[in-house]
Amino acid sequence: MPSGVERFPTPRPPVDRALLASLIEDARLPHSRLAALKRLKKLISDSESNKRVVATTASGVVDFLLSVVTSNVENAEQEHEEEALSILHALQLSGDELRLLLDRNHGLFEALTATMRKSNFQSRAYAVLLAKSAVSVSPPDTLLGLPEEFFKEVIKVLRDRVSHQATCAALKVLYAACQWGWNTAKAVEVGAVKVLVELLLDEPEKKESEMMLVLLDDLSRGPKGAAQVVSHAAGVAVVSRSILRVTPGTTERAVRVLHSISRHAATPEVVEDMAQVGVVSKLCLLLSGECERSTRETARDVLRMHSRVWRRSPCVSPPQLKVLSSL
Repeated sequence: MPSGVERFPTPRPPVDRALLASLIEDARLPHSRLAALKRLKKLISDSESNKRVVATTASGVVDFLLSVVTSNVENAEQEHEEEALSILHALQLSGDELRLLLDRNHGLFEALTATMRKSNFQSRAYAVLLAKSAVSVSPPDTLLGLPEEFFKEVIKVLRDRVSHQATCAALKVLYAACQWGWNTAKAVEVGAVKVLVELLLDEPEKKESEMMLVLLDDLSRGPKGAAQVVSHAAGVAVVSRSILRVTPGTTERAVRVLHSISRHAATPEVVEDMAQVGVVSKLCLLLSGECERSTRETARDVLRMHSRVWRRSPCVSPPQLKVLSSL
């Protein structure tokens, strides 16, 4: 090569639809399906232009990939299903493309639920990642129609710690779906509160910790959710520990959880436990420290609710007693 001359490779043209149609035909045959799926995966990894062509409705690829997942999902060939899910994830479908996909495939969430029910961690991870994308563009009536079984399997992904990425996706699925009260009840019913407490015990990263407290706040606003927090041996303690330790947002949500407990689940034993694990100490610090005004007022409200009991507790220090007496 002459000195000073640099050659650049000629860009390849995007894949043509004739080739995609041929690959789909090959993939329809059980004996050649896996090879065709792997070739398709290689094509979309070659270039962004290939990825965009494959993602279009006209290519027919996305619908076919979903059919691999949805048809006979309980008995689907595990490796075929995993490849199809991995391609769907790699395509990074836009919001509009996802809406069209949901319009054409009303059984998507049922299929993802069945996939998450399986033992293969990689397939479960891909399924919850696709669920996160689908939930983000689903209309309210679709979200309200999500079955309890869907929440059960998403929560199992959290419980089993399938992967860090899957945990983040599962938290976002629950957050989006639980903006609707009926779904909050479903999540509480299938054990979301216990799983969130267990995850918080492991001291996750700041972002995940804040998301877990946001969810715990949503789920504990009713009597059943609040009761499930206190029924866990470490429930009150792990919420109290989050105050003034992670982020201001985490502190705000933790105080709100304690407020829900105080309203809905404050048995004499729970109130004494709150003093023993340091709740009174943390709330008193909030009254004199820098935090959002709303957080300070919520903390004050919790202290006021139980000040008569806490003033008699041996766990309360003289400075804290002074704060309680001033309320």
